[in-house]
Amino acid sequence: MNDREIAAKVHSSMYRQYQKRGCATVDAVLMDLGILKKEQSEVWRYGRAPYLERVCTINLCKLSTILREMRVYAGKANLKPSFSFFQAADSQE
Repeated sequence: MNDREIAAKVHSSMYRQYQKRGCATVDAVLMDLGILKKEQSEVWRYGRAPYLERVCTINLCKLSTILREMRVYAGKANLKPSFSFFQAADSQE
């Protein structure tokens, strides 16, 4: 996948997510693109992987391109960022 194809797929994924759910998330975009599987997402979400990049099946350069295109699309569509916090299952008090 070249950068132009990545941009088109990311923008399409974000548009569909925003229309369907009202928001677009990094993990959902990565799953749409086939870079992250549902099982791998759960591994990361529940703290069994130290960071998201660890469970992605793409190199960091392409992953960086995807994140940049998400920022570009969000800027053009006037989307607002929000913070999400995931607490690891084993660190609950």
